[in-house]
Amino acid sequence: MSKKTLGIDLGSSSVKISILDVDSGKCVASVTTPSVEMPIAAPHSGWAEQSPTMWWDYVVEGIGSLAKSCPMSEIAAIGISYQMHGLVVVDEQGESLRDSIIWCDSRSVGIGAEALEALGRERCLATLLNSPGNFTASKLAWVKQNEPEVFARTAHFMLPGDYIAYRLSGEVQTTEGGLSEGILWDFAHNEPAHFVADHYGIPTALIPDTHTSLGIQAHTSAHTEELLGIPQGTPIVYRAGDQPNNAFSLGVMEAGEIAATAGTSGVVYGVTDTPKADPLSRVNTFLHVGHSATKPRYGVLLCINGTGILNSWLRKNIANGLSYGQMNDLAATAPAGADGLLVFPFGNGAERVLQNKEVGASIEGLDLNRHTAAHILRAAQEGIAYSFRYGIDIMKEVGLEPKVIRAGMANMFLSPLFRTTLANLTGARIELFNTDGALGAARGAALGAGLYASRSEAFKGLERLGVVEPDSTNGALLEESYQRWRTLLEKKIGK
Repeated sequence: MSKKTLGIDLGSSSVKISILDVDSGKCVASVTTPSVEMPIAAPHSGWAEQSPTMWWDYVVEGIGSLAKSCPMSEIAAIGISYQMHGLVVVDEQGESLRDSIIWCDSRSVGIGAEALEALGRERCLATLLNSPGNFTASKLAWVKQNEPEVFARTAHFMLPGDYIAYRLSGEVQTTEGGLSEGILWDFAHNEPAHFVADHYGIPTALIPDTHTSLGIQAHTSAHTEELLGIPQGTPIVYRAGDQPNNAFSLGVMEAGEIAATAGTSGVVYGVTDTPKADPLSRVNTFLHVGHSATKPRYGVLLCINGTGILNSWLRKNIANGLSYGQMNDLAATAPAGADGLLVFPFGNGAERVLQNKEVGASIEGLDLNRHTAAHILRAAQEGIAYSFRYGIDIMKEVGLEPKVIRAGMANMFLSPLFRTTLANLTGARIELFNTDGALGAARGAALGAGLYASRSEAFKGLERLGVVEPDSTNGALLEESYQRWRTLLEKKIGK
């Protein structure tokens, strides 16, 4: 009987779980829960929170659904992908003390900015490769400052994926990559950045034990076997944030390789073997999957918070019941450049690529006598592509030059209009593959457990579904439209 591995992908919209057949390298079963998007609470402007127990409930529901057709007793290893930069705090009994402060929450921007100045900009960029910014350590500092009674009861803090691993195993730990995305990793000394924790007054005891992203991290508990049917002692051997995992799932592991995704947020993620920081921290550098001291691999992350979420908003409020496919078809009926209409997709919290400014989403140049829903939908897809181009130009400043961008055939990349626009704006060939975060995590589990002997063997089941080559179609018009968009954006951010 072929061995099987389980991949869990915890997003902010849903939880996707896939089962990989190791011998064939193919997905044999997959489920997404819930059927509607998970709620995000925003008690105040710029806040974003979710319940960790809600995540776990949907993991349990999804595995229970898969177990109807695929016995969980066959699972040989588990991999976890998760929404990056979030904060979960638990007490001595492992109970969550408050809702998770998730990735797009911007309440700790000021705390990170103050830490950058107090610790020294040069020191932070040299050792952390980032500003403390609005990441996990700064979020925990916010809890310490504003909810001291919660902080006093905190026994451990975790990233979202650490919490899922904890619920499966009963063991509290994190990964080196996880600490790097929380801005708690010292790249210069290859160890946790205790000086950041000390600055924030975070006791060392709160930092979980640390493992590599690939390799045995924990084992499932007897309770998990009773609840889910996964045998006690099944190893959890892979864990990565959603963007490093997206890159891994596309086989992006070596210096110079580039991956992209456009779900709720939009991301371009490039791998390098040289630790280099953006002086303005508009793009961020983390440890990549497979990093080691002898074979360093760093991921340079460009993130635009407000991309696919804009498309979702348009569907709910503008598209009058159309499906995403129908929206794509309608958008394609409007001309390139959308007759001068420009959309700015930045409406999902502070944008790191804009130096943590919150400029909001907006439409510029709307002519009520000329523009239609088709123009708005096209301008939105073009605006998302413009935001990618804007960020990729920044990535070029730190030495990454995308010639080929790999992406899963999902979310915004399902739109031919978006794919073509992005290729023409960036000059990069776009390669599309049959993978997603959950399948990537399952593949990582197989590689981390030694069920695959090599990287090439691990990715034998990865199929390229299509290629989009840049061409001259509408190139001059799109470039002119992009330059107008960029000029207006820089006015918005006071540049």
